[in-house]
Formats: sequence, C-alpha cells, structure tokens
Amino acid sequence: MTNSTAIKIAISGAAGNIGYALLPLLANGYVFQNQPVELRLLEIPHAIKSLTGTRMELLDCAFPCLTNVMCTTDPLKAFEDANVIVLVGGFPRKKGMARKDLIQANTKIFTSMGQAMNEVASPNAKVLVVANPANTNCLAALTEASCIPSKNFCALTTLDHQRAKFQIANRLGVRANRVKNVTIWGNHSETQYPDALTGGYYISESGEKSSLKTLLANDLEWAMNDFVNIVQNRGKSVIEVRGNSSAMSAAMATADCLKTWLVAGTKEGETVSMAVYNDKGYYGVQPGIVFSFPCECKHGEWFVKEDLQLSEFAQEKLKVTESELFEERDAVQELVGTSRKRSVSIVSASSSMTTSESEVSLSTAAESSAQFLRSSI
Repeated sequence: MTNSTAIKIAISGAAGNIGYALLPLLANGYVFQNQPVELRLLEIPHAIKSLTGTRMELLDCAFPCLTNVMCTTDPLKAFEDANVIVLVGGFPRKKGMARKDLIQANTKIFTSMGQAMNEVASPNAKVLVVANPANTNCLAALTEASCIPSKNFCALTTLDHQRAKFQIANRLGVRANRVKNVTIWGNHSETQYPDALTGGYYISESGEKSSLKTLLANDLEWAMNDFVNIVQNRGKSVIEVRGNSSAMSAAMATADCLKTWLVAGTKEGETVSMAVYNDKGYYGVQPGIVFSFPCECKHGEWFVKEDLQLSEFAQEKLKVTESELFEERDAVQELVGTSRKRSVSIVSASSSMTTSESEVSLSTAAESSAQFLRSSI
C-alpha cells in the first residue's frame, strides 16, 4: 500500500442513523488521520435511494481524505479487497420476539456476511461488528470467514465503556477523560459487567493517579449496584427518552474503537474494552465465545491485559454473562451446525505482544502509506 492508496472501508447498514453519524468521522480524518479513504456503503434495496442521498452529502462536504464513495446492495462488491469492514446492519428485535429468535435471524445475516468476506475481502481485513447481538453476530461472521484471522474481529463494547466512564466521572465530579481503565466484561447486553473497581483509576491534571476503588470506598454500594445497572440498561433508557436507539453515541464509539485499535493504540498502562474471540480462556472464561475484556492496543492489534485480580463479586458477574454467551452460541449452532469453518490453530496468538509476521496490520500499512435493518444499541 503506497501513500496514495486509499484505505477501503465497507460499512453495512450505512443508510441508518448510526451510519449517517459515522460516515463523516471516517471521511474527515478523525479515525485514519490524513490517510485517503474509500467508502463502500452496503444496504438493502429499499434503502438505496436514501443511501444515494447520503453519498451526495458526503461528496458535498469535500472531505480532503475521501477519494470515492460507492453504494451497493451486493456484499461481494462492498467487501472486495476491503481493509476495514464495519457491520452496522442487523435484524432488530420486534415486539414479542424471543431472544433466541432474534439471534437466529441475525445468524442468517452474519453467516452470509462472513461467507462474502471469506470470498473477496483482504485476508488482513479488520472487522468491527456493531449490530446486536454484537458478540454472537461477530462469532457467526468470524466462523465463516476462515481466511481472516479471528484476531482481526471485534464486537463493539466501546459504547458501554464510554457510558461507564461518564457515570464514574459524573459521580466524582471530574471530567470523563480523566477516568481510566474501567472495564466492560462479557456480553453487549444486560448481563455485561461494568467494572470500575478492578483496575480503574482517576488521573489528575498534574498526572497523579488515584484508584477508583479508593475514591469510591465510601460509595461501594453505588459502584457495585446502581452504577452497574445504569450502564447495563443505558441503551434501553435512551430509547425510552429519545424514542429511538442510540445513534450519535454509537457512531462515536465505533469511530473511537477503530481509531484506538487500528491507528493510535492505547497509551502506556491504559486499557479499553473490546469484545474479542476468546481462544485462550482469559480470566477463567471458557474459550469459544466473543467476550469483552480489558485490552491494550499496539500496531493495529489487541492484547488482553491478563494480570488483573478479580474479586469474588466480579468473578460471579463474569459467570453470569459467560453463561448467556454460551446460550447464544448454542442457538447459533442449532441453525448452522457445530463444526467450525476454521482451524483453531490459526486463530491468533493473542496473549503475545509480538505481531505475527504473517499478519500485516492495517495500522502498519497506514504508517507506511498512510438483508439488514438498523439495529438498536
């Protein structure tokens, strides 16, 4: 990839509210800095007219980094040689719909997305799944896309992470960017465990660090109950007040996840929450699911931070969300079978800080070169 080569970014469900808020962040240099980008916008047929209008607006903005915008209903065209794929489109839960039915409806979509990626995407493509149920949608896609390492997939829990940071900052009366290393464990659902106490800290303007466990020592009832419930149910609360699911915050979280993961990395000692394929059994969680962990990012790769000491309370919370994710996986397997399309041996060496020589990360390249409906978040 030369300095003039555009990063090819495919976005499914691009005509929705999240896509509308996300696209300018991809085109204006926020995520990929001054690197040229080409956007491939994927939608269902009845949304193409609206998507064409969005394309017109993107071009009218005259973004200096934007080289081309393509609208299509064909995943094979959208994903062809794509470097980054953001799956925003998914089947939304309807009134009276059982969660298992929702999972299986989305499994059909995301297995087909995985098959399309497997056929035409770059083998070094990085894939971020936003559509709910994000963790299990991600698992369905990566199972089919055997040509792309599982380590190149992630489901979005950055939104939950940012929600947790704000709640802690608001409680302490500080700015949110001074709250570090909160963690979202597990599923992007109401079973997730938002954790401020295990490794979280506050950093003052002068650089002095104070653990959140110490700062909240007299407020542990709130930190272990109300705080957890608020973050777990924040998406539902937004819908109740706004009348629609989160869009602006979801788009911002998507952009921040891509930027941290693929471009900027995490600062020394800092972590972000990422739902990644658990092939190592981190923190006692059984392998075989996409689970949110505290991660460090470097050179376009994620690495689970493994040295945190979990309380008995935290371990119990992890078991709850782990159980739900295995129930979701079982629902997927009822539909597509139990055989994996990829060999576990090629998944990743995700506990190592050394990038595999056979996997060229997007950020390294950038350094040298520079069926869906919108789902609720």
